[in-house]
Amino acid sequence: MTGKQPSSPTPPLPPEETVIFDQLRLLRSRRVGVATYKRLMLEHGTARAALAALPSVAKAAGVPDYEICPEPVIVAELKAAKRAGAILLSHSDPRYPAHLRDISDAPPLLWVIGQTEYLSRPMIALVGARNASSLGTRMAKRLAEDLGAAGYVVVSGLARGIDAAAHVAALPHGTVAVQAGGVDVIYPTENAEIAHKIAKQGLRISEMPMGLQPQARHFPARNRIISGLARAVVVVEAAAKSGSLITARNALDQNRDVLAVPGHPFDARASGCNMLIRDGATLVRSARDVIEALDPIAEAAPELPLAPPVPPKPQRSLRETNALHGQILARLGPSPIAEDQLIRDLSQNPTQIAPVLVDLELQGKITRQAGGLLSLVG
Repeated sequence: MTGKQPSSPTPPLPPEETVIFDQLRLLRSRRVGVATYKRLMLEHGTARAALAALPSVAKAAGVPDYEICPEPVIVAELKAAKRAGAILLSHSDPRYPAHLRDISDAPPLLWVIGQTEYLSRPMIALVGARNASSLGTRMAKRLAEDLGAAGYVVVSGLARGIDAAAHVAALPHGTVAVQAGGVDVIYPTENAEIAHKIAKQGLRISEMPMGLQPQARHFPARNRIISGLARAVVVVEAAAKSGSLITARNALDQNRDVLAVPGHPFDARASGCNMLIRDGATLVRSARDVIEALDPIAEAAPELPLAPPVPPKPQRSLRETNALHGQILARLGPSPIAEDQLIRDLSQNPTQIAPVLVDLELQGKITRQAGGLLSLVG
């Protein structure tokens, strides 16, 4: 025989790795966010079936020539994870944090580096200003030390200032750092030493692809994971308009407790905390105030929730679907609004609205933000 010999096929993955591969490929496909991923999985049962259906779903939504995420992209991400010592937790993995699983926009997949056993312990988030004052930094350290000694794992965002102080002080007891970029990307670089220590003594976590450099739009999504992991969010220092207040709003939407450390009225770094206290957040003077505001630590982790039943797919005519598209787009603008509010405004059944929102997201006409918010794409 002449000509090139065919290359040896890649050995098939074990069944459990094939499932993870397909789930990651679905989530990394263009215009598939958390809500679209969950909707596709609910309708099709498996990631493999959802991947097969995705081009036709996109075509029906007005996106021709749609291509799902190429396999080599996922192969490269898995290789990068292996080099970094990261493991992937799916939503159904027993190690996936139960408290985070409860939120409506929980990440379907999480990359983690470090000690996964911390995910089964009760957590409290400590967040605050990057340009923290000396007093604020000392307060964050004291709270982290005392909460850790009381049995809580301290969660924060690995930012400079309050976050870094909380992580360092909590290390002996356990800390979880939620990252805005890939779990293998340290940002800011000045926190590299802290990040390496957390990987050995605590846990780093991210929903983003391996190697992804964080951008400004990634931080609000990161913040909803910080609050989602925790039983309560404590804001140590925060300006009136800050990422820490976004985390606090997420916490309220997720039915978490919000607490704040008061500050001097003339200090802009304390204005956000003072506003939270004015609006009903619990005032914090010490870790005792935090602990007393919460129920006692449960001895056992809650059982995993049963998978929700698959609802029947609503049937609508093309005219009805187009009319509903128009109604939704007419009520959205560049300023995000809650999906629940949109459904109430339309006086529609949520099961009728959900697939239409998926269509509009695939078309690139609307975008989802942390906390279940929707807005038009600019």
